[in-house]
Amino acid sequence: MAELQKRESVAGVAVKGDKLFVARRRPGGDLGGKWEFPGGKVRPGESHAGTLKREYLEELSVPVEVGEKIGEARFVHGNTCFFLSALLVALQSEDFSLKEHSEYRWVTFTELEQLDFADSDRQIFPAIKKLFNAAHW
Repeated sequence: MAELQKRESVAGVAVKGDKLFVARRRPGGDLGGKWEFPGGKVRPGESHAGTLKREYLEELSVPVEVGEKIGEARFVHGNTCFFLSALLVALQSEDFSLKEHSEYRWVTFTELEQLDFADSDRQIFPAIKKLFNAAHW
């Protein structure tokens, strides 16, 4: 059996009041039609913050400020083991231009749990719930 490759990826979690920013992938591919926290694969030599800044600009055309890490997960996709880190982000604009997504929403945690989410991002729900509980939302 071949050894799994290892890759890092990041998800940016934007919070506004009691709502979270989520986006739905365009149809097609493994994650087509699934909801996610925007982000992506960390390139060699790139920081988690750098990845999120690049991905939000590439996918949504909005700059972000990157905050603290709130959780992590591990998942296997194909022959690759991904280490997913979730970090808080602050959107510097909401003038979105959707390039990889078909729609976006601001949702409560309860609404979040009802969406058809990518399994990898669903693994960080406990960290998000803990964050919400800590803030007494």
